[in-house]
Amino acid sequence: MKNNNIITIDGPSASGKGSLAKALAKELDFILLDSGLLYRAYSYCFEQTQTHSAAKDLFSDLRVESVNHEMHVFENNQDITSILRHENIAKSASQLSSLQETRDNLMSFQRDLASDHGLVADGRDMGTVVFPDAGTKIFLVADAEVRAQRRFYELQNAGQGVNMRDLIEDIRLRDEADKARKISPLKPADDSIEVNSSNLTPQEVLEIVLKIYKENTKEV
Repeated sequence: MKNNNIITIDGPSASGKGSLAKALAKELDFILLDSGLLYRAYSYCFEQTQTHSAAKDLFSDLRVESVNHEMHVFENNQDITSILRHENIAKSASQLSSLQETRDNLMSFQRDLASDHGLVADGRDMGTVVFPDAGTKIFLVADAEVRAQRRFYELQNAGQGVNMRDLIEDIRLRDEADKARKISPLKPADDSIEVNSSNLTPQEVLEIVLKIYKENTKEV
């Protein structure tokens, strides 16, 4: 049975998943699950411990909260969300996310966030693995060059030095790795709807997905 309290947003890096998920969570007053941030938090813990069992224990000591419909991570009452956004942690998280033990250690935490209140889950396997019963599944895509441009501005605004060519190459390599991995590869769920955000504004993407969600809800 489909669960219309869950919306999944899957797709490649910088396709606009995060912005869409935040906007949906705010519009519908749903809880936001930013799985990418959780994997970065796990990577952050793994870098300090170097073992999965210790990383899992350290991760359990972190506090994850929703702040203005955005997911934030706290360590000893200090908000470390901005630290987790750094590209070096993103690369490490991408590598760790291909391991079954990493995914197993985060699976129950992600599923426990689902509730009658409603959940928007943003990631790469939310609709295929984590929430296969989600009532609305979106697979968001965009051209690599467009995604690199978005990442460029995001990192630039965060005060990080970036090179456009390196970003495009990094995005393409990450896409290939995510699609080719044996564990939870990046692919659309059979019942997902693909939305290409390359030539759309964030508001236009939001309106398209809200329409899809409302149509799905009416079917029940």
